[in-house]
Order: sequence, then structure tokens, then C-alpha cells
Amino acid sequence: MLEAFINTVKIPDLRKKIIVTLGLIAVYRVGTYIPTPGVDGLKLAQFFANMSHSGGGALFGIMNMFSGGAISRLTIFALGIMPYISSSIILQLLTAVIPALERMAKEGEAGHKKIIQYTRYGTIVLAVIQSYFIAVWLENPARFQGMQIVQFPGLSFRILTVITLTSGTAFIMWLGEQIQEYGIGNGMSLIITAGIISRIPTALYQVYALFSPFAPEKSQLDIFTLILMCVMLVTVIVAVIVVTQGQRKIPIQYAKRVVGRKVYGGQATFLPLRVNHGGVIPIIFAQSIIMFPATIAGFIPHQGFQKFAMALTKGEWVYNSIYSLLIIFFAYFYTAITFNPVDISDNMKKYGGFIPGIRPGKQTAEYLDFIMTRIAFPGAIFLAVIAVLPSLISMSLKIPYLVASFFGGTGLLIIVGVMLDTMKQIESHLLMRHYEGFMKRGKLKGRNVGRY
Repeated sequence: MLEAFINTVKIPDLRKKIIVTLGLIAVYRVGTYIPTPGVDGLKLAQFFANMSHSGGGALFGIMNMFSGGAISRLTIFALGIMPYISSSIILQLLTAVIPALERMAKEGEAGHKKIIQYTRYGTIVLAVIQSYFIAVWLENPARFQGMQIVQFPGLSFRILTVITLTSGTAFIMWLGEQIQEYGIGNGMSLIITAGIISRIPTALYQVYALFSPFAPEKSQLDIFTLILMCVMLVTVIVAVIVVTQGQRKIPIQYAKRVVGRKVYGGQATFLPLRVNHGGVIPIIFAQSIIMFPATIAGFIPHQGFQKFAMALTKGEWVYNSIYSLLIIFFAYFYTAITFNPVDISDNMKKYGGFIPGIRPGKQTAEYLDFIMTRIAFPGAIFLAVIAVLPSLISMSLKIPYLVASFFGGTGLLIIVGVMLDTMKQIESHLLMRHYEGFMKRGKLKGRNVGRY
């Protein structure tokens, strides 16, 4: 693996792509520290710190994770890439229910470009709406324990905040597209991952402070617990990689076709069905819904509603149970929306493909739907376990939630998925230029292929 990393520097084209990617990510990280005009960032950071210690502000915690800490400081990149993610998900869901968008998606490259353009428009609209409500929310000192966050509230502040935050989101979207075109990896995903990884130094410092190797009398974490945490972290990462890469391969045979003097088809291939088809989307949906009552409770001083919101506090058994059920539901829901067995069956039949032992057409679609429903269940259960694991670890080991969040949840799934995808792209560049990839093939190459 070390040799593969050294080889990446030897290839001029790949070296340039990596440098461009790292440079654009650095620009993004600098922007997360540029404050929005008219906002007292220190008081706002203090408010968010108090909310996190008291267990509130969970929804803002999710947004803060995706923005790389920018929303807690309300910098020009405070909205992060969340409006783009929301717009992409909305367009993807609408494509499954609106025939015009479905036809557009099937038009190939031209249709794909139109959908991307609609996603950009949706991102700007969502950014304007979100930034306006953030500006209104910041102007009320009663919501900030009496602290005056905005120095000069009014219409001018709202307009300035909307322009600043919307422009920041548009710039992040442009950065992601530049990484996609001139760099390596998926630009938007890498930006999200960079924001999540930026929290690792803080988490490590908290572990160091709890362990206190140079002041044993202040230590709150013994050596055995620390070793257990390291073992659990490696185990969870391996499990996430296995499930993320896991797929059911459906064999497909293409019939031979004679066109003139050429023979087409006749080869055997397979259709990969991912175990975790929805990726991290079901967790995002479930988080947004289960955190909504707790967020609204801060604005509605109703005793009954307050009790209901308290029952959904992170770490409680009611919270974990409902959260897990929501993840399983959205895992099936998102799979049903995005996976269309009828279209796959029609495309296979159009090009002369069939599954051995299954009739083309309706029976193929029913078979694919049956298989996808079966393999979606372990994927959904795994997502539910990974999602609630940080809160369980935080409560059982008595460690801060920021540290426990790297043992599972949305952040770990995103980091592992994006890193695997980026490594695959880098490896493809290495193999194209006859270099060894990150993992040696060993006996799978050369004369020993027949043994496997």
C-alpha cells in the first residue's frame, strides 16, 4: 500500500489531480472560519456549546457536522452543502413520481445535465429560505439565554445574511464541481468528508484529556477502556467496509445475435445488488424526523409537548427504538423509490439478456424485487445498529458524544464510503499505467489464475 501511495506521485496527471483536490478542500476549510458580518461568533459558539452539554440542539448538531463546524460559528459557509444534498434527494424522489423528470433521466447525458441544473436551482432556493430563517432566529435574544448575538438587527441584516450564506453555499457547490472535473473523487462527498474529519483533532484531545497520562489522579479513562475503544473502532470500521462493499451478484446471460458478419452477445455477466442500497440516506431521513420534536419544543412552551420531546432525548430507550424503526422504514422506502426492477427487466430484455432459469419480462422483475427485498433487510438492520451505536458507547463508557460519534453513525459511514470510492478511482489510474494498486492481487494474476 505504501508503494502505491508513492506511485501516485510518479504519475504527473494523477499527481496534478490530487494537488488540485487538496488545494480546493483547503480553500473550503479556510472559508469555514470567515465570520458572517454582524454576528457575534464567540457568543454563538458559547450558546451551541451549552446546548450540546445539555443534550439539546441535536438537529443543529447534525447540520454542524455536515458543515464542518461552520454553523456553530455562523461563518460564510454555515449552510455547508446541506441545501445541495436536500435538493439532490428531492429531485431524486420527484424523478420516481413525475413522468417528465423520469423521461428526462432516461435521455442520457443531456437529461443528466438538465437534472444537475435543476438541482443547482433547487440548492439556491433552499439556501435563500434557510438563510432567511436563520437570520430571523439570530435576531431574538430570548432564544440565546438573553445574549445579543446580532449587533444591528433589522431588514438590512437579514438581506446581508441571506446574500452571504447563499453565496457561500453556491461557492461550495462550485468547489465540489471543480473537484469533480479537475480533481479526483466525488467533489461534494469529499467536501462533506473533510468537514467531518476536521472534528477528529478535537475528539482526540478529549480522549487525551480523559486519559491524562501525565496526571493519573485526574484520569477518567483507564488503559483497559482505551484498548477496548481501539478494538471496537477497528471492528466497526471493518464491519462498515464489509457491508458497504457487500453485494448480491445476479447472473445474467446475453444471447448471441448475428448482425451481418459480426456476432454480438453470448457473454455472461452479473447484476450487482448492494446490501446497503440506500447508503447513508435512511439515517439522514430518520435523524431529521426524530430530531424535529426536540427542536420545535424549544419554541413551544407547552408542558405536554415538552415531556414528549424529553422522551426523545438522545440515548433514551424510546429514542433508540423509534430511531431504529425509522431507519429500517426509510431503508426500504428509499430502496423502493430508487430501485426499479421493471426498468431493469425491460432493459435486459431489450438487449437480449436474461437470468438463467427465470423468464424475461414480468417474472424477471418479480424475481429482482424479491431478491432486493430480502437483501435490504440485513442492510437496514446494520444501519440501525450503526446509528444507535455512538449513543450506546457514549453512555456505557462515559465518554463525550463527539468521541463516540466516530464509532458509528452518519459520519463514519460517509468517511468509509467516500474513502473507498476515492481509493478505487486512484487505483484505476494506477492500473491503467501498469502500476500495482493498493492491494496486491498475488496469485490472482499471471499463471496462477487457474487455481482460483
